[in-house]
Amino acid sequence: MPLPKRRTSKSKRDKRRTHQKTEAPGLSTCPQCGETKMPHHACAACGDYKGRTAIDVDDE
Repeated sequence: MPLPKRRTSKSKRDKRRTHQKTEAPGLSTCPQCGETKMPHHACAACGDYKGRTAIDVDDE
């Protein structure tokens, strides 16, 4: 079974992991109410999706 000859340095390890970061999700604004929402999802505040009501939202 082959083993590494030298220990991987912190610098080499971290350079390899530079692309393994998380990004914030892209958000868009609802044209109906102006709240932020996920793209291609119904708005949680007003329930609209593509100009029509997709979810019945209770106003409390």
